[in-house]
Amino acid sequence: MNSLDPMDLRILLELIKDPRIQIAELSDTLGIARNTAQSRVKRLLRSGVLQAAGREVDLEKVGYDVVAFVTIEVTHRELDGVIGALRLIPQVLEVHEISGRGDLWCRVVATDTQYLQSALRSVLRTKGVIRTETVLALHTHIPYRTEPLISRMAAPTRGRQDHVQNGSGT
Repeated sequence: MNSLDPMDLRILLELIKDPRIQIAELSDTLGIARNTAQSRVKRLLRSGVLQAAGREVDLEKVGYDVVAFVTIEVTHRELDGVIGALRLIPQVLEVHEISGRGDLWCRVVATDTQYLQSALRSVLRTKGVIRTETVLALHTHIPYRTEPLISRMAAPTRGRQDHVQNGSGT
């Protein structure tokens, strides 16, 4: 959906900041009519920009369709500084300290490969970064999800124990 106007973006920001915000509060915060807020949220839902009951943004639908996973090796005494610097790069969605090859793992998004390259250069210029390895995601087959875990937890105790004991995914 490339037709997002400034108000659509403000609505998305408010929903990201407070996923539980009510339409009336959203309209008050943005200074727009309640019906306007409600119709815009519905349009964002119908278009797929908003997902999961209107609180998750599909970044691909708003133009961020390049996804990369970056493994970063850092000088350990600089780890906190590197994490702080990564927090300032808007394209960095998440950062995890990892075991194995590398020290940090990041998910990075961009609108195109040139924008991705710019973000990666920012990472490489960060004091304490020794090297990076970047892998591009070609397609998401299973998006981030929590429902299967919560469903399993909500199942009768026997089902949870069976799963843990036999390692089955069913």
